[in-house]
Amino acid sequence: MRVTANLFKPKASEVLTAYLKQCNEPPWTSYFVKFKDVENDQRGWSHFNWTLESGANYHILRTGCYPYMKYHCSKRAIQDLSLEDKFFRFLKVINLGLPMLFYGLAAIHLISHKELVHLPSGERIPIYFLYAEDKGAQH
Repeated sequence: MRVTANLFKPKASEVLTAYLKQCNEPPWTSYFVKFKDVENDQRGWSHFNWTLESGANYHILRTGCYPYMKYHCSKRAIQDLSLEDKFFRFLKVINLGLPMLFYGLAAIHLISHKELVHLPSGERIPIYFLYAEDKGAQH
């Protein structure tokens, strides 16, 4: 088992896509990935559409919560999320990011489950959950 630790880290977007495919495009999922394990290529994005090659679309809520990035993914039709994206970014700025810092620090102690995302390159990236998800569950 090879877990990445080199200077050429996979992009967070690659991990997102690989995990959604690995789980057979679940209705929803919510996970953490460590900043140190990925390149943060979605920096500044808070609420956006993410469409897979199959055509499945997800609404992604994403935030930094040091030492993690948190992703909440819901399978939904494409919508204009630009207003919500700006709103969530505004909230983060006016709160100085403190709530998310505290969430990340709490997550260190609350995370109880880990899975490996298998990337096409052969790398395996760990992602973390507050609890093990029932894959395919609607809620």
